[in-house]
Amino acid sequence: MSKLVETAGFGYVFGQGDTTPGLTKPDEALNSGILPDRQAVGFTTASASRGEIVLDRQGAVPLYHQIYLSLRDEILCGQRPYGSALPTEQELSAIYDVSRITARRVLNDLADEHYVERRRRIGTRVIFKSPATPLEANLDQAVDSLMALGEGTTVNVISVEKRPATDIIANALGIAEGAEVIRAVRVRCLEGIPIGYIVSYVRGELDAIISEATLPRAPLLKLLDDAGFHAERAEQTIGAMLADPSLVQALNVEPMSAILRITRTVYDKDNVPFLRTYAHYRSDRFNIRMDLHNPRG
Repeated sequence: MSKLVETAGFGYVFGQGDTTPGLTKPDEALNSGILPDRQAVGFTTASASRGEIVLDRQGAVPLYHQIYLSLRDEILCGQRPYGSALPTEQELSAIYDVSRITARRVLNDLADEHYVERRRRIGTRVIFKSPATPLEANLDQAVDSLMALGEGTTVNVISVEKRPATDIIANALGIAEGAEVIRAVRVRCLEGIPIGYIVSYVRGELDAIISEATLPRAPLLKLLDDAGFHAERAEQTIGAMLADPSLVQALNVEPMSAILRITRTVYDKDNVPFLRTYAHYRSDRFNIRMDLHNPRG
């Protein structure tokens, strides 16, 4: 099977699903699902662009379970690989502004489901190993598909800012935790309807390349390529998650809707990672198609 997919071609398919009616939004104009300009998109994603995860403190899902789902998804998609350490109870409590009891329940639930192992004086470490074997595909075809996706849609740049790298981003980019990175948030739209919420990270010294002035001109990957950061290989994980409050606002979907998430790390010829991207797409309007070819055929 691995040989079969070495020449796989990638394509993106836009769905024609109707916009979900009756969404609770702060502005009735957003209920149509049509966001005609950057101002409207920016309004819906203002809170999301300020942090990694937004908890719904008024919803029916308990806070501990929201945090549990977030950490579980990070483990399942490889953001927190086997053997990596999770934040302590005290750190989780501070990160999510919850009680120490809530943080303890989150870690205990992850341990009960065999995602992590907790040991006194050592801490909590990931013990989950994905049973999936990585598939190989042609990078040039994947890049071409990304460029074609960019040509068929519009992108609204929500924010570009510098911030300290979290442990996950630092590990992905091969830098020290707390080092400065640039975080770019965009919403991709098709005919005015938001279909994707994309968050990318690059090293802080690339601020002249990636900025609010440059991103509207060309795709981020092309800007980096033009600046000499050529993609030699990439690691990509495709999974699913439930829409948290930030995605509900950004993509105009119902709470807990199914979201397609793509996590991608891009490396140069020296095997140095220079781009980390998290792309979240509405499952009712976006699909990924793979054309599989047998090289012996």
